[in-house]
Amino acid sequence: MADSLADRLLRGDKRALARGISLVEDDDPAGWELVRAIYPHTGNASIVGFTGPPGAGKSTLIGALIKHQRTLDRQIAVLSIDPSSPFRGGALLGDRIRLTEHFLDPGVFIRSMATRGALGGLAEAALQTALLMDAAGKDDVYLETVGVGQAEVDVIDHADSVVLVLIPGSGDSIQALKAGVMEIPDIIVVNKSDHPLTDTMVREIRGVLSLAPHEGWRPPIIKTEATRGEGVEVLAEKLAEHRAHVEAEGTLSERRRRNLMNEVLGIATVRLRKALEATLRDDPEVQELLDEVVARRLDPASAASTILARGAIDPSEAARPDAG
Repeated sequence: MADSLADRLLRGDKRALARGISLVEDDDPAGWELVRAIYPHTGNASIVGFTGPPGAGKSTLIGALIKHQRTLDRQIAVLSIDPSSPFRGGALLGDRIRLTEHFLDPGVFIRSMATRGALGGLAEAALQTALLMDAAGKDDVYLETVGVGQAEVDVIDHADSVVLVLIPGSGDSIQALKAGVMEIPDIIVVNKSDHPLTDTMVREIRGVLSLAPHEGWRPPIIKTEATRGEGVEVLAEKLAEHRAHVEAEGTLSERRRRNLMNEVLGIATVRLRKALEATLRDDPEVQELLDEVVARRLDPASAASTILARGAIDPSEAARPDAG
């Protein structure tokens, strides 16, 4: 099944892409086989991450950007990461309503995915999904994260370019910048820029940016009014400029190398934890060890060191694709 599905996906078949994403999201071994088959055909799409606080208008901005990019005949895929989702099959949640105008466009593919508790706002399967979208011939892949603020920093591990979307009049936004999110973006967008506090916010952002050392690319600040499409063309230009910059500087390959290394380590960590839990769950010696921790006679770190020293993990269990 994986071979024929891979062939259809590589030809750009939307239904094959949707099926492949479902397999990956369900942690189905056939999904990992599919990723293995299409992986040599990836690396061509421009992957852009959109992050920022809830209500900043990320979905609306992405919708306006899609409209602009489609005039250039670019193939687009969107992966929207939701805090949780009871829906399947690519159904959008209410806050994705701004993207529905692109549903019938054959050059646009939109999918929602639940985080399932993943820290940082991105599901474990997000990069695998982005790879499938890339292999399906999409020119641009947009990752929209849940918008939880500073904990969302792992979006940088999935994107070639990162856009931070903020709105004026929100003290939370500036607090997020000061808390470390400002280290993430390649481009900063102040959306809903018809707000009277827009210029004040731009000055505050410049102030925060001036405190951080910047070599090479300096994140531009773009004012947009996404509902009317204002500033979207400038955003598209800046994304193209950033892409050209990182390609010329050689930092695109460095960033992708870091992203893929983090993904390898992330998958290995998940599989090792599952294998460890399966091996130790019914081990009486481990249960005695945990009882000692509960009784405060042994500290957790020492207990963990004892478990690791036993070499209790079965390497064949940890290596199974369905263990991740």
